[in-house]
Amino acid sequence: MRALKISKTGWIILGVGIGIIALASLGAVRLGQLQEQSRLREGLPLAKLELKGVQLEGLVSQQQELEQRLSQTLSQLETAKAMLSPSIESINLTDTLFEIAETCEVEITRLSSTGLTSGDLNGITCSVLPLTVRAEGEVTSLISFIARLNSDLTTAVLNSVEISVSEPTADEKPSATIGLAIYTYQGD
Repeated sequence: MRALKISKTGWIILGVGIGIIALASLGAVRLGQLQEQSRLREGLPLAKLELKGVQLEGLVSQQQELEQRLSQTLSQLETAKAMLSPSIESINLTDTLFEIAETCEVEITRLSSTGLTSGDLNGITCSVLPLTVRAEGEVTSLISFIARLNSDLTTAVLNSVEISVSEPTADEKPSATIGLAIYTYQGD
């Protein structure tokens, strides 16, 4: 096979032709880039406005909802603190227990406590006075007594209730042993 001989003029024409094709290709690519850039620049302000509107509307409503929930939670916390604020010393608990017992026609035969401790009530640190109360009386009176303890002692939690009813004799009456905890807010 023989090599093709091209004259100098042929080489120049071939080089110029390749250069023109390369420049035309680069020009077409650049023209496409400029058109795309122009289209994007025209759409950018509209896209920014839409983005601001969407983000602000959603964030403003979400902020308002969160502020309302925070306000409700803080209000509930203050209510719980106020309810638990009276110190145990200022509550005449023994008198209250015996008054409820007298009203319900039961007799408290034992009242004991392990002493004041610290505990948590729904995320709030409180002083806790655990009590064990043993009362005797008719079964309906005992049930009434337990229900009144639950409703009248607003800062108390009934932990356990055991009602014992044995064979009726002159010496043994039905009895109830109630475990409860009195909560008092300790403060910040």
